[in-house]
Amino acid sequence: MNSLHLQHANVLQNRYGLRVAARLSAGASELPHDISERLRATRERAIAQRKQPVAAARVRTASTIFRQGQTATLGFGEDGLGPWGRLTSAALVVALAAGLIAIDIVQGDDRASEVAEVDAALLTDDLPPAAYADPGFLQFLKTAGSERASAPPVSQ
Repeated sequence: MNSLHLQHANVLQNRYGLRVAARLSAGASELPHDISERLRATRERAIAQRKQPVAAARVRTASTIFRQGQTATLGFGEDGLGPWGRLTSAALVVALAAGLIAIDIVQGDDRASEVAEVDAALLTDDLPPAAYADPGFLQFLKTAGSERASAPPVSQ
């Protein structure tokens, strides 16, 4: 069935090419001699470089069809990776895992540094650490911050 479809496509392609060539040839008699010679040479080069028939090309056919719900997937047998392809894939997975572990370690160190800075600021501040846990102090900071924001600038 697949080769029949390819043959039909080839026939349609050849018919289209013949129609285009006939259309181009119809207007060629009105062209000057030098232009028609260049077109002839170009046409010969195009014919020489024309693709080989599809039969000469390597065509892979699906060996299985996997169906899941409304989706179908074609299976072509082996994945074609071979031992080197599998080894390369495994190496890439290991490199990815090592990179993710390194990122986690660096982020953990950054978090620990940030916590240490906050602890040092709390311990060296004039207020005792218990003041920060007092809900009234939090309310004082909110109201003091809003009063400072709404106060007019002091002129000197």
